[in-house]
Amino acid sequence: MEVLESLFEKALKLEEPWKITRIEFGEEEGKIKLFIDFPRGSVFQCPKCKKEANAYDTTEKTWRHLNFFQYECYLVVRVPRTDCKEDGILQIELPWARSSADFTLLFESFAMILCREMPVNKVSKIIKVDDNKLWRMMSYYTEAARQLADYSGVSTVGIDETSKTKGHDYVTLFVDIKESRTLFVAKGKDAETVRAFKEDLVAHGGRIEEIREASIDMSPAFIKGVEENFPAAEITFDKFHIMKVINKAVDTVRKGEVKINEILRGQKYILLKNRDNLTEVQAEKLREIESMSGMNLKTVKAYHMKENFQEIYKEEKKHSFEKALNKWYFWVTHSRIEPMKEAAKTIKRHWSGVLRWYTSKINNGILEGLNSLIQAAKAKARGYRTFKNFKTIIYMLTGKLDYSTVGLPT
Repeated sequence: MEVLESLFEKALKLEEPWKITRIEFGEEEGKIKLFIDFPRGSVFQCPKCKKEANAYDTTEKTWRHLNFFQYECYLVVRVPRTDCKEDGILQIELPWARSSADFTLLFESFAMILCREMPVNKVSKIIKVDDNKLWRMMSYYTEAARQLADYSGVSTVGIDETSKTKGHDYVTLFVDIKESRTLFVAKGKDAETVRAFKEDLVAHGGRIEEIREASIDMSPAFIKGVEENFPAAEITFDKFHIMKVINKAVDTVRKGEVKINEILRGQKYILLKNRDNLTEVQAEKLREIESMSGMNLKTVKAYHMKENFQEIYKEEKKHSFEKALNKWYFWVTHSRIEPMKEAAKTIKRHWSGVLRWYTSKINNGILEGLNSLIQAAKAKARGYRTFKNFKTIIYMLTGKLDYSTVGLPT
């Protein structure tokens, strides 16, 4: 038995004065209990001043540990409080678990890895732990790691909203474009979210005057928020957000013609996708729609306007880029396709931010990639009950947090 106890002590990396005094193996219940104690007269460190102090009294505590093979493992420990001359009676710090936790650090590290890869309710069933306990653990480590995050080098920010549930309950993401990481998550999608981000940025060592570029959609709230809180930032309306405006206009044109042209029914996503991304079947359908030129379909013209706009971003010089934009604007606004004309006028009202792209070359594909990770996790989890939980999973998936700084084994 001593050999087995010694083996477990090495596996747990126990150091003096800790010793395994007993092992209980419950084969029927599928559990192993390791009883850990210390010899009488052992000396410990005061958790405050770190000076040596004698044990004052003890209480028995239990922690869930990593499984040994198929058996759940629990550490049952006689935990002392020290009687320090300077700081009084305090419970000692333990090397295998954080204060007030129900799990060992290694178990928490394992659980965190699982929760990054699959829905928390599924992890809860696999490791047989209440999901509320898992959410509290995830929130603790995420907030602790965020407290130590350094934003001093942030200069280019992307701002976008995503939904907690389908169609409503929006949250706003603030992303460090250069480092591809989520910096801040705010509830809602108004100008106040930008102010809250500014405060959080400063709290993490960031400097307001060093934010020189901000990529946003054409939301008046975001524009106002950036102008008021980051006066040194140049605003870029990137291609992705502009294409959302144009695509919406193309689909509005399609909806207006679908009643008299059945060929357009159910073809929304073909007309919203780029030609190069179409499947063979979709590409053939698009060619069929385009071949009906005799019907003079406005939808086809709108689709070609969309494609022409995308070609503008291939211009190699700034003056050519602006010239192509002006030419496209003149063409669209002199057409008789009202939804496309409105889209062009929206772009014109935000002209400086559209032109800014040529200088900043900000690609919100990074932000959209992070958003896709979040939406995929949301779909697998079938939504998140609270904003706090949603925020926690966003930081875990996209925040690039260093959990080792808060004691979590990696």
